[in-house]
Amino acid sequence: MRALASPGTAFAVLFFISRIMEDFLLLAEVKEGEILPPTIHKLMKGYNKYLRPFFDNGPVTVGMSLDIASIDTISEINMDYTATIFLRQRWTDERLCFDGNKSLSLDGRLVELLWVPDTFIVDSKKSFLHDITVENRLIRIFPNGTVLYALRITTTVACNMDLTKYPMDKQTCTLQLESWGYNINDVMFYWTRGNDSVSGLDTLRLAQYTVEDHYTSVSEAIYETGHYPKLIFHFELKRSILYFILETYVPSSLLVVLSWVSFWISQSSVPARICIGVTTVLTMTTLMMGARTSLPNANCFIKAIDVYLGICFSFIFGALIEYAVAHFCTLHHPNGANAFMYGQQVLECEDEMNGVVTTIASNSTRLKKRKEPAATPSTPTTPGPGASSPSSSEPDADTPREAPSRLEEVLRSLRKWLNFINCCHVENPHYIDNYSRMSFPLSFIAVNLLYWTYYLYF
Repeated sequence: MRALASPGTAFAVLFFISRIMEDFLLLAEVKEGEILPPTIHKLMKGYNKYLRPFFDNGPVTVGMSLDIASIDTISEINMDYTATIFLRQRWTDERLCFDGNKSLSLDGRLVELLWVPDTFIVDSKKSFLHDITVENRLIRIFPNGTVLYALRITTTVACNMDLTKYPMDKQTCTLQLESWGYNINDVMFYWTRGNDSVSGLDTLRLAQYTVEDHYTSVSEAIYETGHYPKLIFHFELKRSILYFILETYVPSSLLVVLSWVSFWISQSSVPARICIGVTTVLTMTTLMMGARTSLPNANCFIKAIDVYLGICFSFIFGALIEYAVAHFCTLHHPNGANAFMYGQQVLECEDEMNGVVTTIASNSTRLKKRKEPAATPSTPTTPGPGASSPSSSEPDADTPREAPSRLEEVLRSLRKWLNFINCCHVENPHYIDNYSRMSFPLSFIAVNLLYWTYYLYF
């Protein structure tokens, strides 16, 4: 059996070795450039992709241009936006010059044989290069050695947002491009056509935003390891408020108006008025919770929509409290006769207090007149050893005078409190609803004017 197995094993080994030799010969042909065109083979001969162009003759300049294909999402919760862009980079490599007047468009996979800038997106959270059906790369070489390298990228970029005026806010987001390893002594970035280097925003349509303005700038990034070239693209987004007016502002305003209906319902209809008040409060609470679901849960942001919802909730809750006060006054003053009796009692109490004050004042006057003759005798007398001096007799004369004055002050204070209680007293509880029918709408209109003026023009 061992002799029979030996020929089969030897045949398998020979077959395996032959396959390896074929693959090796194929790889050798590829390395020798026999499958590449002569022009490309000539350019790649002696080319070192690990050395940048003009390695000993100053920095290489790289021109950038962008084409914004789409801005997919703008998230206020994560404070970022997702965009698909076409990034085009141009630079000159003196090692790639060739004779002719036509450019060479190469397969994107041949970019692995060339030196390319190490450009990256600064604030990118996640990015990927599209690879359906092949990697979306373009490489084109011109006779003078200029290289055009284009990529199709989808990236999610952070954008710091100020939401204090949400939803009447404007946000300025940026797209920053930097060199990862080459500093300004090795690589210089520039926009190929200035502000016109970025295209595609004029035809862009977003769900909640409109692009108001965009511009480009050139800067430097300063790190501990050196200064690096940076290109910045700024674009300003203005939020469309129509959606929020229909979704939040109009329903909340109608709920406030609905709470005023209770002012025209009789105070004796307790279930009806309580039902309207509680229903509007609960509905407003649900609307406030729904408006916050698409926003970041950050206490540092007091947004414009929160202010308006708080105003509406205050007016609705105030309408509910108004009925509680009116109903309480109705229980204590069920009819007009009792209100009239209460007013008469207050007037009688004031008359009695005025009479007491007048009596005390007249008594103090009589006492003063009665003591004046005793204090001024007809013949002067010399004070004896047991007699008191005039200064010692003054407190005895002022004592009856001080007591009525203190009593007068106490009575005046009581009368002030009585007048204050009388002012707070509601003679007819139905007047509360009458006043509320005018005060609530006028106050709400005034607050709305202040709100919209401040957030739209300041």
